[in-house]
Amino acid sequence: MFLAWNEIKKNKLRFTLIIGVLMLVSYLVFFLSGLATGLASLNREAVDKWDATAIVLNVESDKSLPQSSITTDELNTIKGKETAVLGQLNAIATSGELKQNISLFGINPDEFIMPEVTEGDVFTNENEVIASDTLQDDGFKIGDELALSSTEEKLTIVGFTDSARFNAAPVLYGELSTFQKVKFGEGSEENKDQINGIVIRGDDVESITTSNDDLEVIEAETFIENLPGYTEQSLTLNFMIYFLFAISSVIVAIFLYVLTVQKISMFGVMKAQGISNGYLSRSVVAQTFLLAVIGVVVGFGLTLLTGAFLPSAVPVAFDIPTMIIYGLVLIVVAILGAVFSVLTIVKIDPLKAIGG
Repeated sequence: MFLAWNEIKKNKLRFTLIIGVLMLVSYLVFFLSGLATGLASLNREAVDKWDATAIVLNVESDKSLPQSSITTDELNTIKGKETAVLGQLNAIATSGELKQNISLFGINPDEFIMPEVTEGDVFTNENEVIASDTLQDDGFKIGDELALSSTEEKLTIVGFTDSARFNAAPVLYGELSTFQKVKFGEGSEENKDQINGIVIRGDDVESITTSNDDLEVIEAETFIENLPGYTEQSLTLNFMIYFLFAISSVIVAIFLYVLTVQKISMFGVMKAQGISNGYLSRSVVAQTFLLAVIGVVVGFGLTLLTGAFLPSAVPVAFDIPTMIIYGLVLIVVAILGAVFSVLTIVKIDPLKAIGG
């Protein structure tokens, strides 16, 4: 470690370049991880707030909530600890000059998926809704009357809840009857039992059953993974992150190999003086470790600093434990990249290196 640190201090420019490259790679990895987390949150935020074990949908819906259609009578066929009915539809909400895609959830206020109101009041009448507070960033406020693209019904915002989005659309929570009026219009009375799914909270998914063969019990995480584009989006961003790990290892390997080749004669002299291969190898590994730690820490700090100045419209959410894991992986792959330099040092013949 002593030899490694002293060489870094002596050749500041060379090693600053290596640190700079590692910092940029780690910055990109951390930012992509934040983007992956943020985009995933856009799709699943409202589902996570349920804290549910499973959801029951029509077996022909292909695990899609909007495509599922069942009735409240199906509650009698389901065995679960806690149940909550759910109606869902997508629409465009307009209030004056404001316009936003929304997802309307029809729920019963006495069931567990009822959100906690952070501002305003709970809905007590039909056509009143609680809105995700992300709509406040778009200019919507309590008392706004919303016109929906799919109906002539008007909804009024009476309160806000913590950020809740489903398939990237802010959620409006209203009475089940409100959902049915919006979806079925004049036929809402005839369709008052129609819902999209039943959300269940239990000890485990195996304990949740249904006696109706037309229904399917879907684990909450499986339901999320089948949201349109969710899995493909996550796989794409994660692949980019893993590819950056490989790039980081190659970059470090090339830099250190070039530096090692430039110092072959020096290593030859040191080996001729009796310094072992093990000592020199440990010095290179220690040097790589120091460079990687400095680069990763600077990249980590720069990422958090960038996040503090990003506008709320940018879907970035930094998960610190995940970032720490990625940082450790970057350090490990950097050390693996030093293996080529170690092999070069081991093969150095002192006599040839010093011209003997």
